[in-house]
Amino acid sequence: MLALVAGVVVALYLGLFLGPSATPRLGLDLRGGTQVILQASPLHHQKLTKGALDQAVNIIRNRVNGAGVAGATIATQGSNDIIVSAPGANHKQLEALDQTALLRFRQVLAVTSGTPAPPATASPSASASAAPTAKVGAKPTATKTSAHDRVPAALLAAGASPKPTPTPSGSATPSPSASASPAASASPSSGTNDLTPAPNTDSADLATAEKGFAEYNCNDGRAPTKGNDDPKHYIVACSKNGGVKYLLAPAGVEGTEIGGADSTIDSTTNQWLVQLHWKGNGQDDWFNLTRKAYRADPSGQNQNCLPPTGCNMIAVVLDGEVESAPVSQADGIAGDTQITGNFSQSEANNLANVLKYGALPLKLEKLDTSTVSATLGSAQLRGGLIAGIIGLGLVILYSLLYYRALGLVTVASLGLSGMILYAVTTLLGHSSLGYTLSLPGIAGFIVAVGITADSFVVYFERIRDEVREGKRLRSAVERAWPRARRTIISADAVSLLAAVVLYLASIGDVRGFAFTLGLSTLSDLFIVFCFTKPLLAVMARRRAFDAGAAWTGVGRARSGAILEPKEA
Repeated sequence: MLALVAGVVVALYLGLFLGPSATPRLGLDLRGGTQVILQASPLHHQKLTKGALDQAVNIIRNRVNGAGVAGATIATQGSNDIIVSAPGANHKQLEALDQTALLRFRQVLAVTSGTPAPPATASPSASASAAPTAKVGAKPTATKTSAHDRVPAALLAAGASPKPTPTPSGSATPSPSASASPAASASPSSGTNDLTPAPNTDSADLATAEKGFAEYNCNDGRAPTKGNDDPKHYIVACSKNGGVKYLLAPAGVEGTEIGGADSTIDSTTNQWLVQLHWKGNGQDDWFNLTRKAYRADPSGQNQNCLPPTGCNMIAVVLDGEVESAPVSQADGIAGDTQITGNFSQSEANNLANVLKYGALPLKLEKLDTSTVSATLGSAQLRGGLIAGIIGLGLVILYSLLYYRALGLVTVASLGLSGMILYAVTTLLGHSSLGYTLSLPGIAGFIVAVGITADSFVVYFERIRDEVREGKRLRSAVERAWPRARRTIISADAVSLLAAVVLYLASIGDVRGFAFTLGLSTLSDLFIVFCFTKPLLAVMARRRAFDAGAAWTGVGRARSGAILEPKEA
């Protein structure tokens, strides 16, 4: 048995030193990081189901992993909350978690300024500059913009990468800009009061949607539908900067028809873009949508586009906001698609991750975002280790004072248990399980020290009982073991059952406590059976122990006992 224990320890530490790291992966509260609490609500007035929450957890986990955050824990709490704890991450890495990724492509039926025209002092040309200038099949011209008024993204046919030109070319392939002139009369009046009913911005009836389009002001909220729009309805939507307002037809292509999304750099412009790959009927739907938009105005000028024919513009709608409204330059475009728009690397990566990992089956709202600094995490780790050392020291001191030399068995067993638990915790942290050690996890290890010590006390006291009855130590070790074994197994089974139930019924950090408690209990059983008992059997063969000298820890039990004849 002792050889088995030695082999297990050697194997664990070979894996430890040959692995990626020799230190455990620490949790949020020990090394700092960010925790986000998300509140879920159903889409389209549906019921919030456990299946939808579980699907959301899986999608969020993929998004977090895709953002390069390792060791994060994502779990549900209560009936509609999701908690994301990401050690070592900052809030910017988790900013896209609550995006529902409801990506849809819709034909633009009308476009105008997103805000009311100023009073008489406004110049006639002011309203015409709000419309986007994007094209399908060609890159948008470079335009200087502020961070709050970025040029909308362009939608490109895959493989089409002509150099940007300052003016439309005279080639057979049309390349006009989408420079629709918004009508001033369509702008809603400002100064609405609480008695004014909210405009209907999501309707199956085109006339109702047109009325909502005329009344809505993008200053009231840049995503009128809040990303909760019906794909079969006409909707009103705004650009991300709120400067342009659109009336959009029912969705022509759903985001679920995207087979993949990758962020990459355009070799021509050296700008970041997102490459979309279609799946299933996606290519056919995309071809039909671009054909319909092109036939609305083959010239692409879009000077007088009106419902129901609409404009030669295709809105890329993400969560109720128009990311881009490019012009179709062909009578139906086949193949994959690119989204460009002066993205930074992080913006392109975030958008690709949101699209790649699918649409959430519900709407999420961030209730709270909290960050633990690395300094505070280090202080809590130091405090947990100090508490563990004090507790372990007291157990060792008691064992040595009360059991004397037998207490050395306790010290050796606890030391071996600590080595095994350290190696297992480290290996689990750097495996596919990604286990992270938290402060409650350290508390679980500290509590388990007492459970392990209880096993030794049970066995030692059984040995003493046998010695009082006149047995020599060598015989007492063997005779005491069956009764002590039953008690140890019963006690550890109760602790293990409690740990399993607590792990299954709890979430977050409490699970960390339950996991380490259960792991320590299993370690205790292994140590007692394979190390403590065999080691005592070896020690009992020594003459000094067998004779019951005072320093052995069984001397008091030996005094007054009638010894059995010495075995041959």
